[in-house]
Amino acid sequence: MLIGKPTIIPPSEITSETLYRQRRQLLGLLAAGAVSFAASWVGINTSIAAPPSGPARRFSTLRPSPFSTKEAANTFKQITTYNNFYEFGTGKSDPAQNAGTLITVPWNVTVDGEVSKPGTYNLDDLIKPHALEERIYRLRCVEGWSMVIPWVGFPLGDLLKRFAPTSRAKFVEFTSLFDPKQMPGQRIHILKWPYKEGLRIDEAMHPLTILAIGVYGQNLPNQNGAPIRLVVPWKYGFKSIKSIVHIRLVEQMPETSWSLENPHEFGFYSNVNPAVDHPRWSQKTERRIGEFVRRKTLPFNGYADEVAHLYRGMDLKEFF
Repeated sequence: MLIGKPTIIPPSEITSETLYRQRRQLLGLLAAGAVSFAASWVGINTSIAAPPSGPARRFSTLRPSPFSTKEAANTFKQITTYNNFYEFGTGKSDPAQNAGTLITVPWNVTVDGEVSKPGTYNLDDLIKPHALEERIYRLRCVEGWSMVIPWVGFPLGDLLKRFAPTSRAKFVEFTSLFDPKQMPGQRIHILKWPYKEGLRIDEAMHPLTILAIGVYGQNLPNQNGAPIRLVVPWKYGFKSIKSIVHIRLVEQMPETSWSLENPHEFGFYSNVNPAVDHPRWSQKTERRIGEFVRRKTLPFNGYADEVAHLYRGMDLKEFF
């Protein structure tokens, strides 16, 4: 964790990609040649260039986050060429190859439901009042792989407060863009489109939960969920919905895409819990992208101190 009161400093002084690469070289267990082999072994196509998302943008000032991990981040190339984004294909390299069709400017987000001040905003107007932070999070996918990613974003709770949630707001529902012309994966029934996800209101208001608009100090590539996505680091990656166009506060637990598709395998909460196996594989270990050796999976993805209290008294094997 970073310690001390956050201050506004240039992103280059927080977590430059060069610094991450140096730290990774110092801390890595593999020689350079082995790392290259490991990348191919776990399916990373390092030849794919990340397509841009709207006009090139670098954030002039960022503040460090007290929630950042000290772990060395994955490289920009790894983060942008090994993705799950079924709207652009089911293969890990498909999003980087196919997401160039996504148009992210202009982009509007609607916030409504159980709020006193609903509205629809252009993305720039939506994020303008918020102080941007760079947060380095472990993000783990349900298939047993993980990355450490330096996201740029701001707390979701800060945004929701602007719309004055009512006392009936118990959950938050998120909806991705639905446009099969831009998202070729939506032309076939992989899931019930558009993609939907949800959080309990206290999960949404927790300061670990952010809306990300960038990575490595620049705006999100399309394949990473441009131009705005959710990041909930103690849950499996599919909970962190991408390309959001609608945020709705509701009284009842919302339906979510993977729970609709297969409720026996994908529960609403989807907290990282090594004690609960997926029906088709173990959750006890994970593989960090770029490494050979599997590592022990940590409860709540290593964020138990911050979030375990949210589930006090719940049976996390029943409410998975």
